[in-house]
Amino acid sequence: MEKVTIIIPIYNVEKYLREAIESAINQTYKNLEIILVDDGSTDNSGRICDEYISVDERIKVIHKKNGGLSDARNAGLDNCTGEYIMFLDSDDFLEPDAVENMHKEIVEKDADYVIGNYINATEEGEKWEKPVFDLEKYKPFKLSIHDYMNSFFIMNSSVCNKIFKKEFIDELNLRFVVGLPAEDAIFTTYCFIKSEKVYYIPNLVFNYRQRKGGSISSSCSREYFRGINKAYRIIYENFKDNGNLGYYRYFYAKSMNYMIYKFIDSTLLNDAERKEVLQEMLWFYKLTIEIEVKPCQKAVEKIIGRIINGDYVIALKYCEVLRESRTYMTMQEKEKMSKPGPDMYKELSKLDAKYSK
Repeated sequence: MEKVTIIIPIYNVEKYLREAIESAINQTYKNLEIILVDDGSTDNSGRICDEYISVDERIKVIHKKNGGLSDARNAGLDNCTGEYIMFLDSDDFLEPDAVENMHKEIVEKDADYVIGNYINATEEGEKWEKPVFDLEKYKPFKLSIHDYMNSFFIMNSSVCNKIFKKEFIDELNLRFVVGLPAEDAIFTTYCFIKSEKVYYIPNLVFNYRQRKGGSISSSCSREYFRGINKAYRIIYENFKDNGNLGYYRYFYAKSMNYMIYKFIDSTLLNDAERKEVLQEMLWFYKLTIEIEVKPCQKAVEKIIGRIINGDYVIALKYCEVLRESRTYMTMQEKEKMSKPGPDMYKELSKLDAKYSK
């Protein structure tokens, strides 16, 4: 029975950490290596990690200077010995049979990696009504980077609902980019570009906790937008250099709307900083013309049109109106508004042949 390594990066999550660790320990699949990477926590997280060394011999603890999520995951990758690798964020928790189901599929299919379903949960750990991927619509299947109607919707950015063959990661010499947001997206999109065998199973893998403290408005600082600009450039160049602009158009459609609403919702930017962000990300918004991807909503189309034309004052006024209206929405309503609908993807498909050459 092959060993599966679960890497858990940890920073100041004493409130949720035990639940995350226990969900790994209590897996129905037993041949595990659980690597707890304490990334310089200043609360009791480090001590909690050390407690578990005597609880379960499968647990390894790494204490390191704070370097961020990517650096912590890389430390886990550098020290893992399993034939397969999974990741779990320390404020989330696994389903009891997550590893068993994922391992079974990746071995049977000899896959580079496997994607599983997952479900959102409240901050208190109560599951939302439905999983992220529709159980009726998406049955088990093999993904393809040339399949924009099914594979695109399943190939999400998170690494936490996936199991990777360590050999595949090692052959790519792949690590997380340190110091940038969207580290998951850089990692997973590059894996998808380079993979030959990727499969999806509808089994629930983990519970994604929606923490109020991690809200959009509290996290999107000036530094965040500098970082996301660099991250999105890396992702774009990877798709472009590997001749996968067809798939990237769909990724861009989703990212464009996601990013503009991140910008709109942020309360941490003054007007001068907002203008700087728009100027730095002008290349990104210009892609809407270059690769022919129209925004999914008229309001967003007007904002991006103004950005491209350099009318930043008017663009920011539009953003202010939307930001105010979104303060009255629930988290679920905001999430739905930030995602393109089926009509937009249907419109994109009209040019699939042009960008798939």
